[in-house]
Amino acid sequence: MIPLRDTIPSRSVPLANYLIIFANVVIFFLMVCAGRNAEAWVEHLGVVPARLLDHPLSAQWLTLLSSQFLHGGWFHLISNMWALFIFGDNVEDRLGSLRYLVFYLLGGVAGGLAHVFSDPASDIPAVGASGAISTVMAAYLVSYPRARIITLVPVFFLPWILAIPAIVFIGLWFASQLLNGLFALAVGAQALGGVAYWAHVGGFVFGLVFLPVFLIGRRRRKPFADERLPW
Repeated sequence: MIPLRDTIPSRSVPLANYLIIFANVVIFFLMVCAGRNAEAWVEHLGVVPARLLDHPLSAQWLTLLSSQFLHGGWFHLISNMWALFIFGDNVEDRLGSLRYLVFYLLGGVAGGLAHVFSDPASDIPAVGASGAISTVMAAYLVSYPRARIITLVPVFFLPWILAIPAIVFIGLWFASQLLNGLFALAVGAQALGGVAYWAHVGGFVFGLVFLPVFLIGRRRRKPFADERLPW
């Protein structure tokens, strides 16, 4: 399923979300320009579980932040930034720009830690914004469960465009990440292409648990119809 857009309009310009997307794109282009030296970026700035746990008092903890702005290829970058573009603006509306930025970064750190402790012996760098974006998707699910996600669904090689409730779209996505994460524990992450599924799970759980904390003190406003809970 490929999300195309959602049905919740932004109330304000999502400056923080745009800034995050811009930073990710610029850093990726710098990596492309670096050529073979890009591998050194990934090696030094990606999260390496074994290295971080072997040197717990070192600057390795900073890789939990730096790794969020690195991507392994065009598809990795575009898929992550597209998801952030769709879901991030509305969550920034809900939190405000500064809280949203902190929420996003801490969610990425939580996702990185989940990856580290799910595969502590790994010496392979993990990069990507997926953990932080999972945090944003969790916040979107809680805030706008009845929003519709306009989705491209290929069925028998034919493109179908469906309006899927956010609670269904994101719920199914999280279920797939959790199941793949459990399978990865059994067979090893590399057998599943090296995807850091537990970073997705960890970021998502962080978003569910800590969204209420980040909403403390935020002024309530009249919700859109799609924001109301369906139960």
